[in-house]
Amino acid sequence: MTQDKDAPLREDIRLLGRVLGDTVRDQQGEAMFGLIERIRQTSVRFRRDDDRAARLELEGILDALSREQTIQVVRAFSYFSHLANIAEDQHHIRRTRAHLLAGSAPREGSLAHALARALDGRHTPGELAAFFDTAEVTPVLTAHPTEVQRKSILNCQTDIARLLDQRDRMALTPEERDDSDETLRSAVLTLWQTRMLRPAKLSVLDEVANGLSYFDSTFLRELPRLYAHLEDQLAERDGALGALELPAFLKVGSWIGGDRDGNPFVTAEVLERALALQAGLALGFYLDELHALGARLSLALGLVSASDALLALAEHSPDHSPHRNDEPYRRAITGIYARLAATHRALLGIEPPRHPVAAAEPYASAAELADDLDTIHRSLVANGSAALARGRLRLLRRAVRVFGFHLAPIDLRQNSDVHERVVAELLSTARPEVDYRALGEEARCALLLEELATPRPLASPHVHYSEETEGELAIFRAARTAHLRFGKAAITNCIISKTDDVSDMLELALLLKEAGLLRPHEQALDVNIIPLFETIDDLANAPSVMDRLFSLPGYMSLLGSRGQLQEVMLGYSDSNKDGGFLTSGWSLYKAEIGLVEVFARHNVRLRLFHGRGGSVGRGGGPSYQAILAQPGGAVQGQIRLTEQGEVIAAKYGNPEVGRRNLEVLVAATLEASLLTDRSPAPRADFLDTMQALSDAAFSAYRGLVYETEGFERYFWESTVISEIAELNIGSRPASRKKGTRIEDLRAIPWVFSWAQCRLMLPGWFGFGSAVKAWRAANPDDGLARLQAMYKEWSFFATLLSNMDMVLAKSDLAIASRYAGLVKDAKLREEIFNRIRTEWQDTVDALLAITGQTELLDDNPLLKRSIRNRFPYLDPLNHVQVELLRRHRESHEDARIRLGIHLSINGIAAGLRNSG
Repeated sequence: MTQDKDAPLREDIRLLGRVLGDTVRDQQGEAMFGLIERIRQTSVRFRRDDDRAARLELEGILDALSREQTIQVVRAFSYFSHLANIAEDQHHIRRTRAHLLAGSAPREGSLAHALARALDGRHTPGELAAFFDTAEVTPVLTAHPTEVQRKSILNCQTDIARLLDQRDRMALTPEERDDSDETLRSAVLTLWQTRMLRPAKLSVLDEVANGLSYFDSTFLRELPRLYAHLEDQLAERDGALGALELPAFLKVGSWIGGDRDGNPFVTAEVLERALALQAGLALGFYLDELHALGARLSLALGLVSASDALLALAEHSPDHSPHRNDEPYRRAITGIYARLAATHRALLGIEPPRHPVAAAEPYASAAELADDLDTIHRSLVANGSAALARGRLRLLRRAVRVFGFHLAPIDLRQNSDVHERVVAELLSTARPEVDYRALGEEARCALLLEELATPRPLASPHVHYSEETEGELAIFRAARTAHLRFGKAAITNCIISKTDDVSDMLELALLLKEAGLLRPHEQALDVNIIPLFETIDDLANAPSVMDRLFSLPGYMSLLGSRGQLQEVMLGYSDSNKDGGFLTSGWSLYKAEIGLVEVFARHNVRLRLFHGRGGSVGRGGGPSYQAILAQPGGAVQGQIRLTEQGEVIAAKYGNPEVGRRNLEVLVAATLEASLLTDRSPAPRADFLDTMQALSDAAFSAYRGLVYETEGFERYFWESTVISEIAELNIGSRPASRKKGTRIEDLRAIPWVFSWAQCRLMLPGWFGFGSAVKAWRAANPDDGLARLQAMYKEWSFFATLLSNMDMVLAKSDLAIASRYAGLVKDAKLREEIFNRIRTEWQDTVDALLAITGQTELLDDNPLLKRSIRNRFPYLDPLNHVQVELLRRHRESHEDARIRLGIHLSINGIAAGLRNSG
């Protein structure tokens, strides 16, 4: 009999659902439990049988709910979505372990699979080890207003996940099972009684604290284990690599506390505080690990030997206890602890929680700490105790090499318009004859290069500048101070939003010079200057902008101090909002092809930074396939990509899931760099076809969003955008400017709003029109060409796979209820009918190209997930529509507003990648 691999998942979902139901009954009463259960059964019947009577019954029940009933119903179904997510994550872990225990062939996306492919007659283990010498893989955490979960809720979920994991791995006695059941009930009760929403808006430092929680739970522990696993796998394949220690190529970056684009609350003081919070976490972790290590390394002379360097380290330790005279390893660690405690005091101004045995000199750098730990390692290895060097000490040494005293490099980001205004103001006081903003591009570049060639600063301490200019100068000065305090790895990147020409790059260079981060007489640049190309036009111009930049000898000499490596960031979100899903993806792909050519011509190494969001409409989707779908030569062993919003919790909230996601990034980068075809596409005619599709999709998308009169009003009335703007889910506003213009709206709430109403429009609109136009122009072989592209070209296949996922998560029937919120009946019918027609055309086109009979035929795991969770998601949408209607008729009802915000939380949890 075939084993039902999903049976444990269903059992976990039933278990958690039963415990949640019991909690509701105990806390809210039998009547409320009965109401919720009736709603659940009716929704399941509607979804399972496509029963129209059940649908009408469901709508009738939900529309008749009182305010208090509505809030409890929303809470119950929202929490079920959270619990279903936990069960699914646990099932992924379960299935991964099952494959490993069974000795199955390595699974796609694993390091074992990537190494096996690379070593299959193509590369030696030594060549792979050398690959990592110049590699860099960096997920970058960003704080954006889509993470609607409170940290307290995430903590409850972590407790529940841990309990499920324990039950899965251990055979429990009846008594242990009873204890586990009771603990699980307590955890779910705590979840139910924990406030789901924040009472006040998040500050930037709140966002920093949230981000740090993932380092505490996942990165500090799992990332060193991944390094050890990779080193051991390479060593197994080549004995000569037995002592292999790879460089720190895999890191985690952050924008939280440094991203100033549109966020006035990110100041120099906030940056300094963010850096201190990060350092405090790193140093606290090291101190705890040293304390535990000292308790274990009780090795005594006479029973074990020690190197001269280790004995010297012990001799310099302030630990003079007679009880440890013959325990040099322990004394050495006590000395290291004392120096690190002094470092904690020197860098942070406070004592660590656990005091050292005596005072000592602080470390000047993390490298000094790493050297002392290396001394212990070498002595253990040399004296027959290599096994002791491979445990906690190995992981601690790796953590110090990766995280240093700074924990994670914080990127600085600002809009090019701000840099332009600041430079113009500085020049207006230093060189009054110059009207910088009136100059053309060529004249600007000439002036900026002239200023960059001289060490003379522009800013004067005797001049009072505008608040904006003072703030920008303070940020760069704080970055310079951070370099001196925590090391240059604390801040390595400065990103320019809305880059559209060379002068944008030179303006930032000039501001860096003001803070001493660029020193002309040394031709030294202490940070990377990174352009961010975001709109469709900017992406098209990106290769020519970089070509002109590299033609400037002054800039190229500065680039030499950065190892002749230039990073370029590509914006997925704004390009999508600007030109639609298909044109955005194609514009990004073409930009990468052009950049690869330009960089090769100038002999500059390219590192791409992908500004991907959680949703497909913002460049999301499976990371492994996305990286492998890059054009040939675009990865080159180096990649950075953003991890945003609720995706951070989904990917890294569970340590084991987090480890898997980090492994996927490394495996995909290795495969994309070493094992993929270097040509842009398998066939030249594919490129021409994509251009034709993009042109038609762009016309359809722009025609709806920017050229249809009343569309802006339709969007604001048919979605929860107004209510999202009220949520306390981020430190920055939803729009860059006051008003309702689509152009000014941030891409994140734009996508988030369409996800909430189950249309997912940014993830598919325009594709149906494009395919229809292509097939009409190519009646003989149009479809065959598209089918060939799907089978032979990973870029196109990934595009369609992501669209498949988005379409499956959409629901036109539910979306029609949101459309009913639009007051103008004529406008409502006109626009929704266009959307409905395009959706059907897109589904038909997708199925014709892929050969599927229905959506997600090729992705049974996701199809199962949707089948499990949508009966619990549908009621939330129906309730949300009714609440929106009531709220917009009476803005004063706080309970209705609370219900809306709770429903937003629950729908986001159910969709998982909505913003």
